[in-house]
Amino acid sequence: MTNPALPIAKNVFGEPLVACSFKPMTGFFRDGCCKTDDNDTGTHVVCVVVSAAFLRFSLLRGNDLGTARPEWHFPGLKPGDQWCLCAQRWVEAWQAGVAPQVVMESTNAKILEWLDLEVLREFEFTPQETE
Repeated sequence: MTNPALPIAKNVFGEPLVACSFKPMTGFFRDGCCKTDDNDTGTHVVCVVVSAAFLRFSLLRGNDLGTARPEWHFPGLKPGDQWCLCAQRWVEAWQAGVAPQVVMESTNAKILEWLDLEVLREFEFTPQETE
């Protein structure tokens, strides 16, 4: 549930945060957005496009994001899904050379406490044009 007392979340460009994904439903508050507050110990602020390499990396780090967990209303992620990822996990993946692409307008400005915007820009997701 979204906390109405939270200030309007901003993305890495200082603009209002755009939703990351509703299918699968993501975000610490499960509202589709990478919002955070003091209760979010994982700091789920980076909107990523999941890749197979990242899913393998995450599994090896002890976080199986690919397996459905119906008891947690989690469908399991597959390559191409968008997801609000923990800041520290993205940084770890970046350092390991398997960082997933980042949806900048949906990534919370809080990530800028962890790394520079220029780093994120190297991984910026740009949707393919469809004809």
